[in-house]
Amino acid sequence: MHDPSEPRFCAVCGGGLQRPEREGDSAQRWQCAGCGRFTYRNPAVGVAVIVLDGDSILLGRRSRGPYAGTWCIPCGYVEWNEDIRDAARRELREETGLEVEIGEVVAVHSNFHDRAKQTVGIWFRGRIAGGVLEARDDLDRLGYFPLAEPPPLAFPTDAQVIAALRSSP
Repeated sequence: MHDPSEPRFCAVCGGGLQRPEREGDSAQRWQCAGCGRFTYRNPAVGVAVIVLDGDSILLGRRSRGPYAGTWCIPCGYVEWNEDIRDAARRELREETGLEVEIGEVVAVHSNFHDRAKQTVGIWFRGRIAGGVLEARDDLDRLGYFPLAEPPPLAFPTDAQVIAALRSSP
């Protein structure tokens, strides 16, 4: 039976895709039977912005999907032809109404919590530069929570990031 998350046809010529059999190969790639081109399934790039107020962090509650009702550091995907810092600014603005200056990279993690939609996440530090705090897009609530006592989190990697922030000077 075919896994619906796997590609079936070549994007170049429309030929059928086959997984090449190689011992010990765990890569997600398929080869076109027609033109020989490889198709790869790679993780998407996600960005998140950490906004701190003293020892508290800005979190948003997810409003829909499998993580509805749980909290996360505001985040989203990098779009095609978009710089990762521009994506981080855009995503935070879309979800919170805030304009931020993007600072240093705080963390980079592989996200395996959703095996069908794996991502590589990049967490940036952000400093509020304007805007009005208002839950939007995928979030229905926003709030600052003590780093020592976050609410139930949607993503395990956010928990890792918050734990690292708690223990850093």
